[in-house]
Amino acid sequence: MSDSDSPALPFTGERFTPECVREIWYEHWHRYLFAWRIAQGKRVLDAACGEGYGSALLARTATSVLGVDIDAASIAHARERYGSRENLRYEVGDATALDVAPASYDLVVSFETLEHVEAQERMLEGFARALSDDGVLVVSSPDKHTYSEVAGFRNEFHTRELYRDELLAMLKPHFPHVRLYGQKLLFQSAIWSQDGSGGACEAWTGSAEPHGTIVGNLDYAPLYFIAICAKRELPQRLQALSLFGDREESVYAHYNHEVRKNMTAGERIAELERELETLRGAEPHDDSDSTAPERHDWRFWRRKPDA
Repeated sequence: MSDSDSPALPFTGERFTPECVREIWYEHWHRYLFAWRIAQGKRVLDAACGEGYGSALLARTATSVLGVDIDAASIAHARERYGSRENLRYEVGDATALDVAPASYDLVVSFETLEHVEAQERMLEGFARALSDDGVLVVSSPDKHTYSEVAGFRNEFHTRELYRDELLAMLKPHFPHVRLYGQKLLFQSAIWSQDGSGGACEAWTGSAEPHGTIVGNLDYAPLYFIAICAKRELPQRLQALSLFGDREESVYAHYNHEVRKNMTAGERIAELERELETLRGAEPHDDSDSTAPERHDWRFWRRKPDA
């Protein structure tokens, strides 16, 4: 999806680049595609645009797009890779202190930015000021409960993560109308029409216990929240469900590769255990030695460290 063959930006461990693969690739591209229809014919500001790929994507349907990021190297890269588009430009700037004219944009997008800054309220105030009265903000943020607490994970790049209620409370003073979505990479079975006909979407979530019961309509705990916010009214015909995948099914292929690798390792471990059992039966040993391991487990057959 890149516009040129310019070298990739180094992967920092947090900043996404289009060269990343698997889960992070799905998550980041999907957010921008989620905003694609809203951006049509709009003046768009992409705050904390990073590498610039998302701004370039939105520029395909928007009237104009400005990508702003605090990292000068990222902006230089974005200009080199995507700068040929006449309706797209990139500028160095701080998303928490935007230097743009009031009401100069119809759409502001800012994905995975909130958790990286302390001045979150000031940043949202700036977004509201940059938007026209009928403008729309699309913003994402990881759910602190599922992303960090449930997973037992701490992201060193995150400054201030938010719970669902905290995110909504922060948005409401500036945007009376908010529709909240959840995002999470899922393993699903898909059934879709082959004749191109439209229709309503349905999404079932089942449980294997006790007997394959249906527990709800897409009943998962989101890993990320995406909020569509407006001062006056939300855009018409917002989708209830948005799906995104890659034709190569890279996550599925990686999953199958790991399964095959683990199965091969398991077979080899079983083979080694059988060999060890044979050796144990052939070697004399003193049953009175209380320090000998009682389990016939390959993990116990390791050389003891020198005294």
